[in-house]
Amino acid sequence: MTDSAIKIFIIEDDMFYSKLLKSTLDKVDRYDVRVFGNGTDAIQHLYEKPDIITIDHNLPDMSGIEILRKVREYDPNIVPIYMSGQDEIQVVVQAYKDGAKDYIMKEENAVLLLQKSLENIAENLRLKREIEELRDKAIEYGKYSSIIGESPAMHKVIRLMEKVANTDLTVLITGESGTGKEVIANALHYNSNRKRKPFVAVNMGAIPIDLVESELFGHERGSFTGASSKRIGRFEEADGGTIFLDEIAEMDMSLQAKLLRVLQEKSIQRVGGSKTINLDIRIIAATNKILADSVKEGKFREDLYYRLQGFLIKMPPLRERGNDIIILANYFKSQYAKNTRQPELALTGEAARILMQHTWPGNVRELKSVVERAIIISDNDKIETEDLIFSDSAM
Repeated sequence: MTDSAIKIFIIEDDMFYSKLLKSTLDKVDRYDVRVFGNGTDAIQHLYEKPDIITIDHNLPDMSGIEILRKVREYDPNIVPIYMSGQDEIQVVVQAYKDGAKDYIMKEENAVLLLQKSLENIAENLRLKREIEELRDKAIEYGKYSSIIGESPAMHKVIRLMEKVANTDLTVLITGESGTGKEVIANALHYNSNRKRKPFVAVNMGAIPIDLVESELFGHERGSFTGASSKRIGRFEEADGGTIFLDEIAEMDMSLQAKLLRVLQEKSIQRVGGSKTINLDIRIIAATNKILADSVKEGKFREDLYYRLQGFLIKMPPLRERGNDIIILANYFKSQYAKNTRQPELALTGEAARILMQHTWPGNVRELKSVVERAIIISDNDKIETEDLIFSDSAM
């Protein structure tokens, strides 16, 4: 039986019926089926972590409803299917009320109905597992080890991240464009106790000003022209997790006051709504501007500025990261080869020297573009100096 098998417990005291169910379900390769003749034995084996349990209504030691409640109390992730010869509405209602995913009457086509129910549940479990695997990959991606670089400047950044990751402090990440501020925000989230909750990234500079408030806080139906239905905003999407507000300096002054209120009260109101929605959320913001200058120019609220600076992380420009330039270049070469399934090109010593001498106004983002373009241009198995074309060079 593979790790992807669906483990099913059948609780049924009728030996003939239980054998019929087991023999039918055993024909499906991915089902791992166990039969129990009473509720006590089944409950004692819940440590085996079944995915699905079918529960008979009438059992010798306790009622199906009692078992259902004990199963849900033990692990709410176990999916119960209630099976009964009773067609009394109160039994059906009680079973669903206590968490049954499906209710199947023991009649002529009961086995067929059970098969179909299990197929639907198994597919949902498969999708859930895929999502968990993707989430685990995201968590792995977000680990500190995924931050490429060995320079003292980056070691300082990682030390700061380690100190603040598992707190709920608001973090402000500053640095030039292309230095990797969103990578740092990702890593902070996936190294925190919020890592299995949403990470929602919002680029404040990319949202039209008349849509920002609705985008962030959501809106109620009919709150403005075109609002034909209720919409959940990005803050609500991030509930339990982290919201990353990139280019925070681009936020309109009128919305800055609302953001300040969110930071203070951890609650929002949708556009056109009066209900206060409480949130469990962490805020990470980033900017490539000097916010203190924006405050002096009257473009950014001073109280919000100080509130955002709960914990400051400054990203170093690439030109100050020394040999990280070559480490990153080799990483981008390797990733490009992996993604395109092509042999990885070598970097000549002279090409490496040119990369080290460049000032990198576009930082890591520019380096990635230069390396990938050089790979495409190269006519052999090496990246030569003539393959390196910089944004400020003649094409």
